[in-house]
Amino acid sequence: MSGLLVDADAIRALAEILTQTGLTEIEVAEKDSRIRVARMPAPVQAAAPAPAAPAVAAPAPAAPVPAAPADLARHPGAVSSPMVGVAYLTPDPSSPPFVSEGQVVSAGQTLMLIEAMKTFNQIKAPKGGTLKSLLVASGDPVEFGQPLAIIE
Repeated sequence: MSGLLVDADAIRALAEILTQTGLTEIEVAEKDSRIRVARMPAPVQAAAPAPAAPAVAAPAPAAPVPAAPADLARHPGAVSSPMVGVAYLTPDPSSPPFVSEGQVVSAGQTLMLIEAMKTFNQIKAPKGGTLKSLLVASGDPVEFGQPLAIIE
């Protein structure tokens, strides 16, 4: 294993992202290296939703709401997250948002930023159209493939 180099600072940064965002797993691949950090959720957390589930499951109309994000990911105008990180809708806290719902956007226009490993990555509109909805708020943790916005 002498050829294997482990970047302890990168692992610490990924572990910090897990803690800050509440995610349970994160993986970063670059050229020929890959780092994956995972943690097991506490058993108490898993047990807490179980008693609440029967009470919540009683009203049948509540069931379709969780299915909505999966449906939105298949929407032809969905803009999906290319990475795990934290979404930001403004370039900095004192600036206005990059875009707002109902706004006409052009292909390549910045919609938001995703911070991953202390790097801010621009998420650009893949096509022009009207921004029908933003599906995340500033500061929300996002997963790979999660729908972020809908452009029609």
